[in-house]
Amino acid sequence: MSGKKDETTKKILLLIKPYLPYMILSLVFALISVTLTLYAPILTGDAVDFVIGKGRVDFEAIFYILKVLAVVIFITSLAQWLMNLCNNIITYRVVKDIRIHAFSKLQILPLCYVDSHQYGEVISRIITDVEQFSDGLLMGFTQLFTGIVTILGTLIFMLSINVKIALVVIVITPLSLFVASSIARRTYVMFKAQSETRAEMTSLVDEMVGNQKVVQAFGYGDRAMERFDEVNRKLQKVSLKAIFFSSVTNPTTRFVNSLVYAGVGIVGAFTAIHGAISVGQLSAFLSYANQYTKPFNEISSVVTELQNAFACARRVFDFIEETPEVPDAAGAAVLRKEDGNLSLKDVSFSYNKNVPLLKHLNLETKPGQKIAIVGPTGCGKTTLINLLMRFYDVDAGQIILSGHDIREVTRDSLRGNYGMVLQETWLKAGTVAENIAYGRLHTPREEIVAAAKAAHAHSFIRRMEDGYDTFIQEDGGNLSQGQKQLLCIARVMLNLPPMLILDEATSSIDTRTEIKIQEAFQHMMEGRTSFIVAHRLSTIREADVILVMKDGNIIEQGRHEELLARGGFYKKLYESQFAH
Repeated sequence: MSGKKDETTKKILLLIKPYLPYMILSLVFALISVTLTLYAPILTGDAVDFVIGKGRVDFEAIFYILKVLAVVIFITSLAQWLMNLCNNIITYRVVKDIRIHAFSKLQILPLCYVDSHQYGEVISRIITDVEQFSDGLLMGFTQLFTGIVTILGTLIFMLSINVKIALVVIVITPLSLFVASSIARRTYVMFKAQSETRAEMTSLVDEMVGNQKVVQAFGYGDRAMERFDEVNRKLQKVSLKAIFFSSVTNPTTRFVNSLVYAGVGIVGAFTAIHGAISVGQLSAFLSYANQYTKPFNEISSVVTELQNAFACARRVFDFIEETPEVPDAAGAAVLRKEDGNLSLKDVSFSYNKNVPLLKHLNLETKPGQKIAIVGPTGCGKTTLINLLMRFYDVDAGQIILSGHDIREVTRDSLRGNYGMVLQETWLKAGTVAENIAYGRLHTPREEIVAAAKAAHAHSFIRRMEDGYDTFIQEDGGNLSQGQKQLLCIARVMLNLPPMLILDEATSSIDTRTEIKIQEAFQHMMEGRTSFIVAHRLSTIREADVILVMKDGNIIEQGRHEELLARGGFYKKLYESQFAH
């Protein structure tokens, strides 16, 4: 565990390295602030020594000391403000950098990572954990620097006044350090567990909020509450343990620090009685003893926060260090608008290497063909699409596009040759026009309108309050499912790439609109290779080739009439949908 912690520390220091000038400035201002803070007790002690007795007070000297003290306090306050400013700059720039690293990593992670992790957990690492790390780092910089400099400075000042009394402080100090460090080691493990459980809670809440209609429709509310209570109890348990040990740190160090103060008071009093130090010097020494012990209390609190911050940082770094998708091959070709000539040669693939899915697939398509993919749930239809788009790489065989093995071309140029309309719609928070022109900034309004008309979306957009400038919520929350689907279709209409993937693209649209959409699709698919994943077989009667998949294999292929005439699996599927 300590090894991982050391690795985390090194990575944090590497992130801080670019901001070393600000760190140096922060240390300089901390040194100025602490030095002047420690100088103040000397001035106070001198003032005490000028109060010799009744009628023997040196007012002139005291007023001079007060003026110097006022200047010292002003400069100290200014130095503290500048130190905090530097610490804020370091913290928030480091946090900005780590957020950029995390979000950039999200863009290059393979789809298998996203598929195998809950969305809430990923969100927690990028947002919540980074925020916790930020809070801990800021407190660390602000109090740790000042605390360490105060301890060292106080020791120097005490040694300059009286070595014997200073030794009392030095002897008792290790006890405080031992107590703080032993508790800190335990709290790191517990805060790590707390961070992981918090991510589990975020994931659960995200799941429930995002699917509230389904939860209510199926009466899952009570079970969801049980799951929430279970995770909540777990979070309570680990949080209480973490907080208990962290809360013990401060009182324990305060007890040790009280011993330091008492030791200084007793030894100092006897020393003053014997005339080795003045009463003013004893007053300064007691003030130093108090200032010396104060940072230990602060540092113990900081250590607790830092344990939490380190645990969160560890989770963020683990995410950043996840294996990215295989990069584009060196010298990978950049595809232009290809002709859509695609072939699969002996393609095999499985998500789990022990459970084969696609086995020895072979397929030849001609430019402009409409290829429908049908079959029961789990037969590999979506998997085939994932392979065509290179969201996953094949385990064996080749996928050839216009003479290029798709593993030897850039992913961006490959995916730029496809237009996708999926059953699950996605819209971003923004205007209707921005959603249609997604990925194409500065698209002229006329082109956007033309695409909307082609998708039969223009009529309902025009009826909206601000037309194409109407702001829609994230994921189109203020639109019907059918309207969201039409906007997604309009998005593809705008780009019109050489190949199309339509995954039950009209499933959420009423019959009348569907007829119009199918007409639009026919126009859109002219001269373009189109892959149509269909569940309603009535929608793919006009396809040039129908691929019938079962258990990861293409068991039949041909036109609609041919497949019906064969009386095979396709016929059974077709008849099952029209059985009365």
